[in-house]
Amino acid sequence: MAKVEVRDEIYEEIKKRVEESEDFSSVEEYVNFVLEEILKDKEEEEVVYSEEEEKQVKERLRGLGYL
Repeated sequence: MAKVEVRDEIYEEIKKRVEESEDFSSVEEYVNFVLEEILKDKEEEEVVYSEEEEKQVKERLRGLGYL
């Protein structure tokens, strides 16, 4: 596993959140969760439809009565 350095004040803030949370048992678990969510959001943002794909989606939505 790789190691990453963070400023002490950031580490302490995360540690405080972990202690107040029922969802995380360690700083490492919290940091991994946050980074995975950021990466997942970035992947979702990068989805770009071609003009043909967009046309097909619109036709489907029209056929279903949404447009």
